[in-house]
Amino acid sequence: MSTEILQALPRSPGVWAQAWMRLKNDRVGMVSLAITVFFIGMVLLAQLGLVAKDWQKEVGTPFAAPHFMGKIADGSQTAVVDSIAGPNVDISDVDPLAPRYQEWADRAAKFKATITQKSDTLPLGGDQLGRDVLSKAIKGAQVSITVGLASALMATLLGTILGAISGYFGGPVGDFLEWVYNVFTAIPYILLVFALAAVLKSGPLAGTLGSGAWTVVIILSLVGWTGIYRLVRSEYMKHRSREYVRAAEAIGASHASRMFTHILPNISHVILVQLSLHVVGFIKAEVILSFLGLGVPIDMVSWGTMLSEAQSELVQGKWWQLLAATAFMATFVTAFALLTDALRDALDPKLR
Repeated sequence: MSTEILQALPRSPGVWAQAWMRLKNDRVGMVSLAITVFFIGMVLLAQLGLVAKDWQKEVGTPFAAPHFMGKIADGSQTAVVDSIAGPNVDISDVDPLAPRYQEWADRAAKFKATITQKSDTLPLGGDQLGRDVLSKAIKGAQVSITVGLASALMATLLGTILGAISGYFGGPVGDFLEWVYNVFTAIPYILLVFALAAVLKSGPLAGTLGSGAWTVVIILSLVGWTGIYRLVRSEYMKHRSREYVRAAEAIGASHASRMFTHILPNISHVILVQLSLHVVGFIKAEVILSFLGLGVPIDMVSWGTMLSEAQSELVQGKWWQLLAATAFMATFVTAFALLTDALRDALDPKLR
């Protein structure tokens, strides 16, 4: 009977359930969640080849301006083609090249047909080769978001685990991890990135890590864990002697349970803030590495490579590729940052 009574009593929601309820009441957080989920869904569709799979095809005229209906018909291409065809009169008696005019006319007609078969709709215009900028921006989102999220998650996971071990146990283990941390932070960030890129992309390990995008993920993860480690270590040193941890120890909870079941939820808001900052920073780092030739391979597209291409296009007054890459990147980064801020507020124990 006592067991039945205990089961009938209402149970208070757990930490994650309470956080979800608070997040649902945050309008900005829910809108940011919807935008973030939309971008991640778009990345998954691009990964499966359901969208933007033909981003390399030349579906429009070079530097086609953004348009939604009808082909661009400024007459410049067809005028050149018509001039190639030659005169439409019989001058074989005076011109030795007259027999070649018909052959040139046939070739010009085929080229003209190719021009007129270009895409009817390019909402964000075309690049210098006539590729759809919208498809490139979607495919670039797949690479850039994957690199940013994967790098940030790996760096956060590594920094959290090492910081938890160092801050919770201390002693020789903490001293050793502090030495590793000091070694990584003693090397300037940009030099460490270049050194790892040289080893992983052109050194003895080149070609063993798969595509160039995953090489960038590993590079950014190995240089980005130190800041998270420092904060998590200090939080664990502060929480390991608090009453709720002592109570968990008194009821027989293991070290792992105290570290990751009791302490971790209470410092998750700190980790989420760092995760958000790292996603933004790693997307920017991918842009820089791709610009310097140390990022994704040349046969792939990312927001970084699009911005690199847009530099030369902007001089010619072709602004749409720069606008597309910037708009996509700014929308995702802003939404993700606002979402993690909302999650931080929902998980912060001081705001419960």
